[in-house]
Amino acid sequence: MSKQPSYWNNAKRYLSKKDTIMRNLIYRYSDANLTSRKDIFFSLCKSIIGQQISVAAANSVFLKFKKKCNNKISAKTVSNLTFSQLKNCGLSRQKVLGIKSLAKQTINKSFNPKLINKMNDEEAINYLSNLKQIGRWSAEMILLFTYNRSNIWPIQDIGLLRAISKNYKKKYLPPEKFVNLLKKRYTPYCSVATWYLWRSIDPEPIQY
Repeated sequence: MSKQPSYWNNAKRYLSKKDTIMRNLIYRYSDANLTSRKDIFFSLCKSIIGQQISVAAANSVFLKFKKKCNNKISAKTVSNLTFSQLKNCGLSRQKVLGIKSLAKQTINKSFNPKLINKMNDEEAINYLSNLKQIGRWSAEMILLFTYNRSNIWPIQDIGLLRAISKNYKKKYLPPEKFVNLLKKRYTPYCSVATWYLWRSIDPEPIQY
């Protein structure tokens, strides 16, 4: 894991001044921070596996997948596994196809992660969304966790919406107008605000 992002301390000061609730969350959860594996293939696989299932189920499937890869999750390792071997980890047909396609595109370089560093957030989301089984939410998770982009506000994320409702005493789902107001308030550090909101509903720091 890498160190905390270079902007983290500045973001904490900025958000603390902007929002009383955020200031309290930052104080309460000072034990950890956002980190990155800097391994996009690993993170994309984990994102595909975790789609539309509970965190516990996703962790169980991912451990089986990791074991099947002999603890070396790479495009080459995955390309050498058969469809059945991957499916036996507990993956759906669509998720197997997504992971196999990702491995193939990584190997033949039709998917080039290095290009993402030259893109703005929206361009990067569109680029990642061209991958099979990767939609906007998954792309945002990659930008937040792998690239540590500072201003990601994943409004399709159920955990984030739940956390907003809990901390700001709003009904679930929180009104879109209020969610947009928070985005404006938190910019340019929406990623940091998102991380602290997640922490408020999950005792363990989330990591993709």
